[in-house]
Amino acid sequence: MVVALMAASTLALPSAPYPRSVTNTTTSASTTVTAVPAATNTGLSLTAQLFLADTAVDRFALLPENSDFVFDFGNPALKNKGGKGGDLIAANRKTFPALVGTGAGMAVGFLGPCGFNTPHVHPRSVELQIVTQGRLKTEMLPENGVFNNNNAADGRRLISNTINAFQMQPFYQGSVHTQFNPDCTNATFVASFTSEDFGTGQVADELFAMTSDVVSAAFGEAIDGADVAKFKSAIPTSIAEGVEQCLMTCGITKR
Repeated sequence: MVVALMAASTLALPSAPYPRSVTNTTTSASTTVTAVPAATNTGLSLTAQLFLADTAVDRFALLPENSDFVFDFGNPALKNKGGKGGDLIAANRKTFPALVGTGAGMAVGFLGPCGFNTPHVHPRSVELQIVTQGRLKTEMLPENGVFNNNNAADGRRLISNTINAFQMQPFYQGSVHTQFNPDCTNATFVASFTSEDFGTGQVADELFAMTSDVVSAAFGEAIDGADVAKFKSAIPTSIAEGVEQCLMTCGITKR
């Protein structure tokens, strides 16, 4: 199946009113905790202050508003920042400081018709992904040594599925995986992570960022070193509109 990749896009990250200076005192029946004032001359972000807090109780003092514990994935201001195919909104400890100390993160993906979340890895977390709208075609490649029928001669094992609404799939830490919306309607997924800083690396973008001779060696005779620059400019870094057949079915002009 031919894949038509669109222009480069970036992960949509929420902009929050941090860093901020906080001086707050919390009193209970048995203890009084005074948050260390945020030294504005040090330039510490709220996330950094939360990391440096002596106890979890001190961290709550640095988050005095109830709204500090709410993250709105549906905020229109966070959308339309990704590629042509949709948006990824990530809640990590930088974009949502209340996650500091939880060891968890989350992302929501909004994939338009034929939206393609290009092959990527999460270096510091497993991903548990559930589709909440539409369906997704998913593919995952585990680590070296995982073969079809446990036989190297049969090639690498590719785990490929169609995930419907309210079905879930795990993507293991460090595994190369991708999701594609094969339909002409929108698809939405929710992904939970076992890290506050799960990170993402788009495989093709990272590969073609290497020097030309390294890329040429990686592909053997498939790519000449002189052509590497052409490929670099064509590799998207996040969601891109994808497979040709879907574009034709949905009446989306291929570029």
